[in-house]
Amino acid sequence: MAKLKLTIVTPVYNEEKVILPFYQRTRAVLDKLQDVEANILFVVDRGSDNTLDILRDVVAKDPLAKVISLSSRFGHQMSLLAGIEHAQDADAIIMMDSDLQHPPELIPELIEKFRDGCDVVFTVRKDTENVGTLRKSLGNLFYYTLSKLSKTPINPNAADFRLISARVAKILATRFEERNMFLRGLFVWIGFKQIGIEYVAEKRFAGESKYSLYRMIKLALAGVLSFTTKPLHLGLIVGLLFAIIAVAFIAVVFVNYFLSQATPSGWTTLTIFLLMFSGVQLIVLGIMGAYIGGIYEEVKRRPRYLVEEEISHHE
Repeated sequence: MAKLKLTIVTPVYNEEKVILPFYQRTRAVLDKLQDVEANILFVVDRGSDNTLDILRDVVAKDPLAKVISLSSRFGHQMSLLAGIEHAQDADAIIMMDSDLQHPPELIPELIEKFRDGCDVVFTVRKDTENVGTLRKSLGNLFYYTLSKLSKTPINPNAADFRLISARVAKILATRFEERNMFLRGLFVWIGFKQIGIEYVAEKRFAGESKYSLYRMIKLALAGVLSFTTKPLHLGLIVGLLFAIIAVAFIAVVFVNYFLSQATPSGWTTLTIFLLMFSGVQLIVLGIMGAYIGGIYEEVKRRPRYLVEEEISHHE
């Protein structure tokens, strides 16, 4: 029986405090696997620490490790895409973060589900040890809203820790050209046989999370722009609502005039309505601007990432 060719794709950005423990723990798990030839592909977003130098030493000692160094900071999603596109010779690819919140000990179970015939084996966080209530609530609210707006159901606790088959990897690498990719949604949209595995995300081993509030909002916006156009309908809905209110208000004014023969003052009411309507207009324009901005980013057709250096083992 031929060995399963497996590639672990892990995006890395300023992880000098954790990258070596991650490698050692992951390699220890992979070395125990039978009938599996496992490679580790580190995709390094351009950073400011010594992560790349540490990985050079790792690759020099391990023939089954490889590094792709990107020329600039292209982000987590593009790092994952770069890894997938550079691992097309694998039978299966496992994507996982390098901060050890994705436990490497789950890899054998992912492989087992793949061998049972699943093309996508995703993981679902049961809990996260160091995530605050507010951040967790905001995340759940976003995924709930996106699932309601979109035809693609997305599990709110799904992580970027998943296994995909070679055919899913090929489809993603060759059939999708969009720049602002939301991979958690795309893998659901692609379909095929999928199954989820629950896990508890560990406390971050060292360092700090690289997902700031700004980057979280940017990722959420990419998810909305990628999977639904329903926010664009807001202008029509609110416009109809205001038209109904306006007709009702005109009726009230006419009734008051004929009953009291006086023009009602109504300055406060008019001011409130003007401010409210102006605010809604700006919100609708902002939504349209976000979609137009998304179109602008796509039509420029710039590369989604650029590789500065590929580092592999040399005898």
